Amino acid sequence: MKLFGTDGVRGEAGSFLSASLAMRVAMAAAVYFRDKAKTNKILVGKDTRRSGYMIENAIVSGLTAMGYDVVQIGPMPTPAIAFLTEDMRCDAGIMISASHNSFEDNGIKFFDDRGDKFAANVEEKIEAIYFDEKLIEESQATGKSIGKAKRIDDVIGRYIVHLKNSFPKELSLSSMRIVLDTANGAAYKVGPTVLEELGAEVIVINDKPDGFNINENCGALHTNELCKNVVKYRADIGIAFDGDADRVVIVDENGEVVDGDHLIGALAKYMHDKGELKGGGVVTTVMSNQALEDYLGNFAIKLYRSDVGDKNVLEVMKKEGINFGGEQSGHVIMHDFAKTGDGLATALAVLAYLVDTNQKASTALRPFALYPQQLVNLNVKEKKPLETIDGIGEMVEEIKQRGMRHLIRYSGTENKLRILLEGRDAKMMNEYMEKLREFFQKALS
Repeated sequence: MKLFGTDGVRGEAGSFLSASLAMRVAMAAAVYFRDKAKTNKILVGKDTRRSGYMIENAIVSGLTAMGYDVVQIGPMPTPAIAFLTEDMRCDAGIMISASHNSFEDNGIKFFDDRGDKFAANVEEKIEAIYFDEKLIEESQATGKSIGKAKRIDDVIGRYIVHLKNSFPKELSLSSMRIVLDTANGAAYKVGPTVLEELGAEVIVINDKPDGFNINENCGALHTNELCKNVVKYRADIGIAFDGDADRVVIVDENGEVVDGDHLIGALAKYMHDKGELKGGGVVTTVMSNQALEDYLGNFAIKLYRSDVGDKNVLEVMKKEGINFGGEQSGHVIMHDFAKTGDGLATALAVLAYLVDTNQKASTALRPFALYPQQLVNLNVKEKKPLETIDGIGEMVEEIKQRGMRHLIRYSGTENKLRILLEGRDAKMMNEYMEKLREFFQKALS
C-alpha cells in the first residue's frame, strides 16, 4: 500500500484515512524527525472538515506517544501552517486537509522546519518507517519522555501581520469593493480580516463552515455564485479560495473568471517591470498554455515547466533562483512571502497590481490571448498503467502529427484520468478530445 500521493496522504476519512492510519503516519514522521529535533515541537493545523477532529486527535496521540510536544492551532490555511512552522521554531508542521476535495475526504500534509513541503525521498523514508513494526514499537516513549499537547488560539494574528507585510505600505484598498468566497473552509476568518484591515469593503460569502459544506458548490472550483455576486454588488473584483486556501481564483468586475495562466502572466510582467522578478524567469507546470510562454518571451522572461504539483514548481524555482511561479489551477507561489501556494498572498499581489496601475481587472488580468485548450477528467476505478494500454502509442503519435500539445496523466489525489489537449485549431482539438474520451472510457471501463 502506498501512502503518499502528489500532495501528502489523502483519501476517504474513516476508510483509507482512518484514525489508526493517521496515528501511525504521525508516529513514523516523529521517528524520522527524532535525530533532527531542535525544539521537540510539532505544529498541527486543520481545515473545517468534521473528520478533522478524529484525525487531529489521532495525530496528536501518535506524536506524543513518540515523545514530541504538539502545538494545535485549529482551522488555518495550509500556507499559514508553512509560515508558522518556521516562525514558531517547530521541528515540523502538519496540515490536516484534503484541499479542494469534498468533505468526505481528508488528508495529511507535512512541512519541515523551514516551512517547505517534504521532498519525495523524505516521504519514502517515512513510508518505510510506517511499515517497520519493530522500529515503531521500539521508538515509543515512556514515563517522563511522553510528549504533551497544548492548543493556541491566537496565532492567527502572526499570519495576518505576515500577509499585510506583503502588501506595499504606500498602497491602500480603500477604493476596492471585494466579494470574497472562503469556500466554508480554513480562510473563513483570516481572509476577511486581512482585506478589511487593508481598507477594502468586503462582502463575504460561504463563510459558515459546519463540517460538511467545505467546497460544496462554492470556492475556487465552483465560482457561479461568486460571479453573480460580483455583478450584483458592482464589485471591483471577486476572490475565491479552496478549502485550505492554498489556491485562489479571481473574478473580474464583469463577473468573468480569470484564467490561471493569464493571472501568472500579468503578475510576472508587473513584477518584471518593478524589478522584483528574480532569476529572469517564471516556473509553471506542463499544464500551462503555450501562449503564456510566448507572451513572457516577448519580455525576455524565460518559462520553466515542472511536473504537476506546487512542490514540484517550488523545486524548480529553488534550482533556478526564481521567486515566482505557480499552476494554472490557481496555486501561485510568491516565494518572497510564502513557501507554498498561498491564495491570500496571491490575492494581495493582484490587488496591489490593480491599485498601483489604476486598472480594472478585466483589462489588467488578460494581457494575451490563450491558445484553444481543453481539459477533461474521467472517473476511473483502477489506475491501469498507461503504457500497458493497447493503441495508446499510435493515438498519441497521431495527436503530435496534428501539431497539438497533449498531457495524459492520472490524478495524484483522486481516481481520475486527466486529459489535456492544446492546439491552434479548436475544431480539430475538440474532435481529438472526443476520440481520446471514447478510447480511454473503453480501455479503462
